[in-house]
Amino acid sequence: MNFIARLFVILALFGAYSLCDAADLPCAAGAIDRAKQLLTFHFGPDDRMAIDKTVKELPSMRNPADPKQKFNVLEIWGYIYKGRYRMRFIYYNSPATGCLLMGEEILEYARL
Repeated sequence: MNFIARLFVILALFGAYSLCDAADLPCAAGAIDRAKQLLTFHFGPDDRMAIDKTVKELPSMRNPADPKQKFNVLEIWGYIYKGRYRMRFIYYNSPATGCLLMGEEILEYARL
């Protein structure tokens, strides 16, 4: 019984960590601003455009030029009318540079 209780507590902690608010993540505010710019760049200005304020932190990735450095990856969803778009922003976060945007991607979420 004690093992099951411990397992439940550990799973609850992981669940709480995965539902972090955007304010808790470094670079999240910049990523939300950048998401609006990215959707506008690809599709032009549209009044039906909406950006989800939930920012999901994905596993970090190594810098291909220097494997000792890691990039933070943040995922944000955006919407235009009936279209749904997944955007990922790759940041290098350090005390010297702050949140330095290294890359971004956008993918329409669609079943073809």
